[in-house]
Amino acid sequence: MGNEEAAVPEPPREARLLPWSDVEDKPCFLVSDEQGGPVTRLADATESIQLGMGAELIGHARDMLPGAPPGELRFLAERLTEALSDALRVAESRGRRLRQLN
Repeated sequence: MGNEEAAVPEPPREARLLPWSDVEDKPCFLVSDEQGGPVTRLADATESIQLGMGAELIGHARDMLPGAPPGELRFLAERLTEALSDALRVAESRGRRLRQLN
């Protein structure tokens, strides 16, 4: 009896900010273990796709900007705004996870 060690609970993990929002545009969060799971893998894949699409959009914008008509510039500005929002959400999520390591 005296040799048994009490199980020490692990500190709670901070919730991961997911790269999408709910129908009311509120942030979505996930709490998982170290191994992750299907939602973690989906979030990782979504972040990768979002960042890749943003990089492609920047290349398209650089080609398009000289001499583009106003309507196309507005469309481009809207897509760039979406891509920047995605990139900032990914950066915030990854920053939170890096702080957990410290």
